[in-house]
Amino acid sequence: MSAIHALVESAYRGDESRAGWTTEAELLDGTRTDEQEVRALVESERSRILLAHDAATGALVGSVLVEDEGDAAYVGMFAVRPVLQARGVGRALLAEAERLARDVLGRDVTRMTVIAQRPELLAWYQRRGYALTGQREPFPYDEARCGKPRRDDLVFEVLEKRVR
Repeated sequence: MSAIHALVESAYRGDESRAGWTTEAELLDGTRTDEQEVRALVESERSRILLAHDAATGALVGSVLVEDEGDAAYVGMFAVRPVLQARGVGRALLAEAERLARDVLGRDVTRMTVIAQRPELLAWYQRRGYALTGQREPFPYDEARCGKPRRDDLVFEVLEKRVR
């Protein structure tokens, strides 16, 4: 659990995250998640966490959550070690998450949420076939485990992709 938690934190928050392009450090301080949430997801029958390891060292370099929501598979907690971003790890993990959603969970659609103030990340997902649904979800300002926002206008865009 702690290795997954550390990976997610490194990809989104703090100085280490600035080595990659997925950082949220300009938008949020504090944590992205906590070990209790990671543990609950790992132990849940509804979710799977896919892991990518370095072939030479075995070190954890990427992860993605796929959670069965019934009508769709939610893809989230997607992280790649910052110094390895833009090398195809994320693209491969996302493709495997979509395959798992389709072939193992039997879902036709994958869904995700992305902070609206992250246009480069939204564009990356759109290039991979995800479409904005027009739905938005509020940012959980009252949940300490989600970080300390640096601004008061954060909101999540909902994206979906047909995988079957």
